[in-house]
Amino acid sequence: MKNTAKNLWNDEAGFVVSVELVLVSTIAVLGLMTGLTAVRDGVVCELSDTAGAVQDLNQSYSYNGVVGHSGATAGSDFNDALDFCDSTDDLSGRADNCITFDGAPVNER
Repeated sequence: MKNTAKNLWNDEAGFVVSVELVLVSTIAVLGLMTGLTAVRDGVVCELSDTAGAVQDLNQSYSYNGVVGHSGATAGSDFNDALDFCDSTDDLSGRADNCITFDGAPVNER
């Protein structure tokens, strides 16, 4: 029993392979985290652009009153007001709609 335990303790045949696997998997996980962070920022920017386009639609409408034989309507109207975080000084190349990133911005291609 002592000889078997001593042989297992001194066996280093699989040590190099396991160290290589740990190193490669660590590098792969770090690369995936970096890549997925860039994907997240890109998706958030695209969704922000879509939300900004919908927000910038002019939603005002109006119709005049109608007079008929036995009734009349006065008409109605609606004017689109500014939305929350909506401003006229939105700069090109930046995220819209109050979205801020803590890291440096990445240019879109």
